[in-house]
Amino acid sequence: MSGRLYASILQRASSYSLTLCSTAPFQPRPAHHCHFSSWGTSRSHQLCSSGKETGNGSQSGRCLSTHQDLDFQLSQVQINSILRSNEQTVSVPEFDGRGLSTVRKFESNQLAANTPNEDRRSAATCLQSKGMLFGVFDGHGGWACAQAVSERLLYYTAVAMMPKQSLEELEKCMEHGRPVPPILQWYKHHADFNYRESASLYIDHLRVFWQELLDSEEHGEGMSPPDALDCAFKRLDADISLEAQVPFSNDLMKSTAIQVAFAGCTACVAHIGTDGIHVANAGDCRVILGVQEEDGSWSALPLSQDHNSQNQTEVERIKAQHPPSERDTVVTDDRLLGVLMPLRAFGDVRFKWSRELQQSILASLESGVDLDSLNLYQYTPPNYLTPPYLDVAPEMTYHKLRPQDRFLILGTDGLWDELGNEEAVRLIGEHLSGIHLQAPVSPSERQLKLGQMHELLLKRQARASPALDTNAATHLIRHALGTGEYGELCQERLSSMLALPEDLARMYRDDITATVVYLNSDLARTRHS
Repeated sequence: MSGRLYASILQRASSYSLTLCSTAPFQPRPAHHCHFSSWGTSRSHQLCSSGKETGNGSQSGRCLSTHQDLDFQLSQVQINSILRSNEQTVSVPEFDGRGLSTVRKFESNQLAANTPNEDRRSAATCLQSKGMLFGVFDGHGGWACAQAVSERLLYYTAVAMMPKQSLEELEKCMEHGRPVPPILQWYKHHADFNYRESASLYIDHLRVFWQELLDSEEHGEGMSPPDALDCAFKRLDADISLEAQVPFSNDLMKSTAIQVAFAGCTACVAHIGTDGIHVANAGDCRVILGVQEEDGSWSALPLSQDHNSQNQTEVERIKAQHPPSERDTVVTDDRLLGVLMPLRAFGDVRFKWSRELQQSILASLESGVDLDSLNLYQYTPPNYLTPPYLDVAPEMTYHKLRPQDRFLILGTDGLWDELGNEEAVRLIGEHLSGIHLQAPVSPSERQLKLGQMHELLLKRQARASPALDTNAATHLIRHALGTGEYGELCQERLSSMLALPEDLARMYRDDITATVVYLNSDLARTRHS
């Protein structure tokens, strides 16, 4: 979906109506990630618009359904309640006992389009080594894979960074049945879900991982953050694949393991240490650094690259892994094998296992199990000749912290569908400082006609509007979905986007997750002085 949508629903809405703040047509967003995603079919394909274009302007109107006339307008109280229901704000102690913290606080929020939400988020402090970990995870083919990865990936990363002495202590505690020293201090939202039935399995496989690290002569003082992140991504994905192949006496654990492996998710994780930021990215989530220049203006520094068909280097990487005869089929219609939009991901064994293994695993399920109920399907991508076509190896980025580095924005692609990097940083920067910088009127703008100058003034006025939210992530989501033609917040547009019924919401917007991490600039300034 494009970043500026103004009008009403075009399709699948004969039984609904709404009023919007503009009459330009509302375009459904393209199919996201998979042709076989959990959209489902709905209602009808009757055109529904709040008005129609005329020669000299537009006439507002209403679309009356054949069945009912639902009011899509929400009050300000209702809008705020929806937007703020998943808010999280955490202040980090300035001194955690081991030194000054690089992170001052973070603010996070989520807004679902799918039911249930397929996005996940994680945040934790590493208790056995220095640094904090933040992650955003965008699921597809269901939420199962994103859920498992959000629970487990930070543990794998933290364990890989732990020195051998600390790992030995963990192992001794497990052997003698003593309480295990905590590895992470989690920052959970009260609505966060956990796979309680699979907890023992997850602990067992994490233990196997640290046992292998103990057996390694090279581990010593633990891995560096980039090595730990790289290792954690690959090892967890291997464990997810393995867990779907082994027999379980517990039917629930078996079906969960298979759901996790056949679903998929992209992941972007940032480790913020005392000196810098390491980012590991696999897929199309994104991390952007907000930088405040000497003149007070804001600029955006990307710390990740999207892994999709718009990234030509990524496309060539995948093509090089397969025979020349497949160059025209590996990526078609901007998707992997014409099906999957992200070109790196956890799970998605449809694109990793052989045909024979896939069929064998699905056949091993009890005959009474309904595959549809598990969000599984008998399907093989076209031109599936030389698997694997997909992996989760993360692309690593490092940035040494500077005094002008003020905050990080981690977001799933639902956020970046609506906001550009620079716009997101400007929104947070102005929210943080309360100062709305306006560029001077340019020579070309001085030549504007009166009506055009009025539009320019409206845009500049919109930028100076006071923030409605104390939580910066909510501020981003509100502007992502509710920005009007002149940069103003359009209450009607935001109301309509939030009031979309469950079976329509996914057509017009994606799940959105945003986490804003505020950095301790004074700490960086001290080191640079």
